[in-house]
Amino acid sequence: MRELTEQELVRREKMQNIKNLGLDPFGEAFKRDSYAQTLKEKYEDIDHDAFENMDDVATVAGRIMFIRKMGKASFFSIQDKTGKIQIYISINDIGEDKYNLFKSADLGDIVGVYGKVMKTRTGEVTIKCLEYTPLVKALKPLPEKFHGLTDIEERYRRRYVDLIMNEESKNIAFIRPKIIRTIQNFMDNEGFTEVETPVLTTLLTGASARPFITHHNTQDLDMYLRIALELPLKRLLVGGMEAVYEIGRVFRNEGMDPKHNPEFTLMEAYLAYSNLDGMMDLTERMYQKIASDVFGKMKYNWYGNEIDLTGPWKRISMTDAIKEKTGIDFKQIDDVEECIKLAKEHHIDLEEHEMAYGHIINKFFEKYVEETLIQPTFLYGHPIEISPLTKKNKDDERFVDRFELFIGGKEFANAYTELNDPIDQLERFEQQLKERDLGNEEANDIDMDFIEALEYGMPPAGGIGYGIDRLIMLFTEQESIRDVILFPTMKPLEKK
Repeated sequence: MRELTEQELVRREKMQNIKNLGLDPFGEAFKRDSYAQTLKEKYEDIDHDAFENMDDVATVAGRIMFIRKMGKASFFSIQDKTGKIQIYISINDIGEDKYNLFKSADLGDIVGVYGKVMKTRTGEVTIKCLEYTPLVKALKPLPEKFHGLTDIEERYRRRYVDLIMNEESKNIAFIRPKIIRTIQNFMDNEGFTEVETPVLTTLLTGASARPFITHHNTQDLDMYLRIALELPLKRLLVGGMEAVYEIGRVFRNEGMDPKHNPEFTLMEAYLAYSNLDGMMDLTERMYQKIASDVFGKMKYNWYGNEIDLTGPWKRISMTDAIKEKTGIDFKQIDDVEECIKLAKEHHIDLEEHEMAYGHIINKFFEKYVEETLIQPTFLYGHPIEISPLTKKNKDDERFVDRFELFIGGKEFANAYTELNDPIDQLERFEQQLKERDLGNEEANDIDMDFIEALEYGMPPAGGIGYGIDRLIMLFTEQESIRDVILFPTMKPLEKK
């Protein structure tokens, strides 16, 4: 048991005093009828003197964030989910016993207040307390007022305190579901159906990533936490649902940095009879819908860049983008040995499984192009080696019909004209197994049930995956994924 601080001991003593009065220091249900921000907006245009002829009352509840005790009358403020509101409390209005109870209150305590709405001479909407109800005694003090949680790691680890002290964190927590709801409404209006697919799977498929592994005790079977949503959703296209999407958690056993969390929110959508161009159009309209409906603006500051979501967005092939930066036109090169030579000349290191045409092109893109794509850009025409589930380009089978959306030099979406040829798909899966033998830990398994599904016939389709957390980072202008996830993955603290 840890040793209590002096402040914690004092608060426990106050808790006992509340019990001695026959009250519950951890409260009961309390019926309120108003919120701080609603009251301030309702009365902001009413002059101070006008309140003399008004008898408006309100009942509010929240956490005490400020106290100025002044003898027989005091001011304090409480904070609810909408913000703060000032309370005026006087011994003449509530009586000596309740006023003494108030005087024992600490910052962080949760209280209920019923009173008359008024305005101070400085113009601040205030509630004149007529009934004071202590609800919860806080046994730990809040962080120091002006500094809050200055340790960034502590902010993420103790998010509940961060939400109390940091208005920006709370705003993001409320904006995030608004963005997701806007996406859902947009997709529904586009004719898509939202579905749910399994989180646990026996095969590693749908993306290139290292998985988390768990164990099903009853079946005595090792299983993966899903790394993508793709193959179950495409099975639904085979079944005739035609337009489906899912927003859900996926899990990738990889490193953590400001752009990546091991568990994150992904949306994947699949539309029968569409293609790459259809997914580009859908994406541009969805981002602009979020911008207009949730934020009312098209420009955002992110990583020091002003990002303009006003369309039309740039569209460029991967090889053309590399050519713009290096002068090398990989479309005119067929010889793998020449590609390896170019990689060495440009100081690009290759693993054994990367000694292939497509992997080398991707390495050039990552080194010379990726971070330069600041404004929204659809980058298409990926090599087949790095796109095992994608339809080949009909004009050049070294490449596939795929695009990635880049904003601020970072990937935001990944889309395909979906591969629906079961014979071709099986060959791609088999190639993945060969890469695994060469050391690629992210290579896919063969999903024979999915091959069988394709044999029944999947309509031509476009498909796309969106990183929802990174999307929210852009719109809320945050540079760390941990600021838009309420409970990011954290390394456990060492036990003392």
